[in-house]
Amino acid sequence: MVSPFLFFVDERLSLAELSAACLDGLLVPLGEGFMPADAAETPWMRARSLLPLLGDRWAAVRASAAWIHGAVSEEPTPHHVQRAGATRARARSDARTVFHDVRLEPVDVCAVAGVHVSSPGRTLVDLARSDDGADQALARTWAVADPLVRGAAEQWLARHPRFPHGRRAALLLSGVTTR
Repeated sequence: MVSPFLFFVDERLSLAELSAACLDGLLVPLGEGFMPADAAETPWMRARSLLPLLGDRWAAVRASAAWIHGAVSEEPTPHHVQRAGATRARARSDARTVFHDVRLEPVDVCAVAGVHVSSPGRTLVDLARSDDGADQALARTWAVADPLVRGAAEQWLARHPRFPHGRRAALLLSGVTTR
């Protein structure tokens, strides 16, 4: 489906035409496409801009999901995606994308603009249990800014006590103090 606010290469315009529109200040890059420079960057726009990358088999996770949910304003590079469907899919090699072939449980997936995204609580858990300092910093910032998401993440961890690196996530979230 063609969106009036998102432009993808060869959907209506070529890469050269889209690049020229960027140089003219009419468009800005967003995800796998381009959007009008004066349009509001919403969760719907962010999610829909990743549709060519995710399709119906993959879900945005970690910092990519946090970006879609609005926890961070800067688009992450690379994007992290995880299998959302029951069948295994061959991950294509891409320098801008990290593929995780462990199935994301359906209860942990929500749809934003027709795109699979890990739920806010599960996203915060994944960021908090990461051994990457940038992910942990994002988890702390998001947990402080949004106590509801932090509560959802803590409840998720309570329901999954044996989840890998769950203790690390619980410690990080319990050490966060609200404003």
